[in-house]
Amino acid sequence: MPNTQASALMQVVVNLENGEPVFSYKNNAGQPCDGNVTVTEAGTITYQLIDNTGKGLKFVGVGFTTPFDGIIDAITVSNDGQFVQMIDTDRTPGETKFQFVLTNTANTLMILSPDPEVVNVPD
Repeated sequence: MPNTQASALMQVVVNLENGEPVFSYKNNAGQPCDGNVTVTEAGTITYQLIDNTGKGLKFVGVGFTTPFDGIIDAITVSNDGQFVQMIDTDRTPGETKFQFVLTNTANTLMILSPDPEVVNVPD
């Protein structure tokens, strides 16, 4: 079930399974979820990285398949790479998919997350 609210905190949990990163998500209540968020009013969605890999993961950005659709208006990444905030003015109905881009301390390769989505349902 998607997380629905104006401002949300989602945890992006990354574990290693057979040497490969595996992503999962938890909502405001710490319950497992699919990482999707439905927005019904303007707000900020904050994603917090929980790195259980021992590989020094950090957020460096977010890649959108449709960056000009107006669903998300801006993003910021914290200086320590542990948080991504998505600003959504909720003016454009629809949904957008994205992937988190992460670096690691084991090599110079970047990691892409599976694609959660934000759905705007303006009042």
